[in-house]
Amino acid sequence: MVTITPSEFRLLAEFIKTNFGVYLKEEKQLLISGRLQEILTKNGFSSFSEYYQYVVEDRTGEALKVLLDRVTTHHTFFMRESDHFYFFRDKILPYFKQHIIDHDLRIWSAGCSTGEEPYTLAMFIDEFLGAEKMFWDTKILATDLSNDVLETAKKGTYKNESLNALPAEWVSKYFTRLSNDRSELVDRIKNEVVFRPFNLMEPIYPFRKKFHVIFCRNVMIYFDAETKNNLVNKFYDFLESGGYFIIGHSESLDRTKTRFKYVMPAIYRKE
Repeated sequence: MVTITPSEFRLLAEFIKTNFGVYLKEEKQLLISGRLQEILTKNGFSSFSEYYQYVVEDRTGEALKVLLDRVTTHHTFFMRESDHFYFFRDKILPYFKQHIIDHDLRIWSAGCSTGEEPYTLAMFIDEFLGAEKMFWDTKILATDLSNDVLETAKKGTYKNESLNALPAEWVSKYFTRLSNDRSELVDRIKNEVVFRPFNLMEPIYPFRKKFHVIFCRNVMIYFDAETKNNLVNKFYDFLESGGYFIIGHSESLDRTKTRFKYVMPAIYRKE
């Protein structure tokens, strides 16, 4: 086993923070070392300094992608923090159905991981609009740093046990059972989500239009206060007036620094 020194950890941590905004505290040193051991062994590196040079000098970008996948956690599941989805159904959708004249509802799932969040939103929209959905553009943008989780998300296949949190009628309506172990989302729901790799630390966001709703749940827990505040300001600028910003229950915004109006725990609005 290759041991990581404090200076090597700081070097890696600073590199990750600069490029992706992810802040690794010192107490994460042992965890990160363990997650990277397989890579060091596979490539024959005798130190984390060698590995760092390998990542920095790799022009293909593959080494960086692997590093990112190992140091971040992609834990999610259907209906996670379900009150957000019910608020979306009961308050957000009725409001925008009444106020969006051109029927172009724009939603961004930032840090979408393996797709459960944006697909759940797509199912709620489908149920809410019903036959009227054919007159709306409700495509959801879903982004993540990790290409691996995005590829998993695009497939739209999930273990049957992971669907237990969904209404039984949704499982019948929106999924095709592939086996005793897995089911696949129907195409009309899969096609409602556009998955793209995206780094929230990019200095310039490429979006031509502002969003009505941004979900960025349990992502900013990895950022320090300055990075988080800068990101929140960007989200604010890319929301339409009256738009909603939804974060995780383990997160909160500094109300002395944010322009968002507090609505309820983890839900904010741009006035």
